[in-house]
Amino acid sequence: MPADVTPLRRRPVQQRSARRVERMLDACADLIAEVGYDGVTTTLIAERAGVAVGSLYQFFPDKRAVVQALTLRNLDRFMNEVGQRFAEQQLTDWWQVVDSVFDIYVSMHRDLPAFRKVHFGDVIDPHLMDEQRDSNTVIAERLSTLITERFGFPSSQVVTPMAVAIEAADSVLKLAFRRDPDGDAVLISEAKELIRDYLSKRIG
Repeated sequence: MPADVTPLRRRPVQQRSARRVERMLDACADLIAEVGYDGVTTTLIAERAGVAVGSLYQFFPDKRAVVQALTLRNLDRFMNEVGQRFAEQQLTDWWQVVDSVFDIYVSMHRDLPAFRKVHFGDVIDPHLMDEQRDSNTVIAERLSTLITERFGFPSSQVVTPMAVAIEAADSVLKLAFRRDPDGDAVLISEAKELIRDYLSKRIG
């Protein structure tokens, strides 16, 4: 998770402690997928992870902090996969990456336990990932950084259009997953075209 944002009371130093924290996050994800956020307790997380409740409280002050750490882990996974696509694909135009960004998000929504219920934390609290910025702003800024670094655009040219694009994509994708738990294919295709057209006109 990002070094400047952490819900951890203390960071695990030893590898064994780090693995224990990962088990707690995995347990939290499984439980949210099964019983929803409201049904999850720190006791259930500890039991599912095979650790004592006291061990959980060494690292997290409460359930919300565990979910925040899970959300930040999902964000890191998302950004790492997007960055990998940037590195691997031969992109002649930057907006070609739009399809990849959508595909990664849809795949996480389908495959990651709890992701479809908490997304990037906005379902629980728009500021779960960052106290000062809402979830969509965090994602838009991270994607803007990738685009400016990869294609050499000035950040001033990218930040606002990306913020608008993320808000629009978020709305259409939520509709797609309300229509179909695995994502309505027609609406996902429409969302891709909408964002490609908008960003290609705004950024060039």
